[in-house]
Amino acid sequence: MTELLDEALSLEIASRIKSNSKNCFENACKAALATEGAIYVQGFLALAGSPYKPIEYSWIELGDRIVDPTFPHLGKTAGDIHYFPAQRLSLKKLKAILEESKEDYPEDDPLPIYGNQPYEYYGDLMLGGSDYQTAYNLALAKCQELNKPQRKDAN
Repeated sequence: MTELLDEALSLEIASRIKSNSKNCFENACKAALATEGAIYVQGFLALAGSPYKPIEYSWIELGDRIVDPTFPHLGKTAGDIHYFPAQRLSLKKLKAILEESKEDYPEDDPLPIYGNQPYEYYGDLMLGGSDYQTAYNLALAKCQELNKPQRKDAN
């Protein structure tokens, strides 16, 4: 990943949209809709420690910066979080998908958004295409790197 988490802007937008700790997809959607030039992104997070596997996640991008409206709730520093994008949606595309979802499936939450079928299986998570599989595999490798057992020196 070449994008960097903009910690200050993440905190500012999280406060502005009143982000919550429970739903990163909703937080990212609200942030995208409230931030000019934002791209809505879904993918995976890799962190050191529990849960020791990739976390399906969402954030926004502004140019080459990651803005994570759920960041304040993670209890991590920016350097501890690794983002692996699987899907990027423009504001126009995001709005169209949300509208279509409300019409076609009014009782269902439209987030997260997945690509067209056929879906491929990735780990023990839900749905996604080959782009999700690629992002998941990269995040899994990073999780394994971050969570290697510590060697004890035999002295």
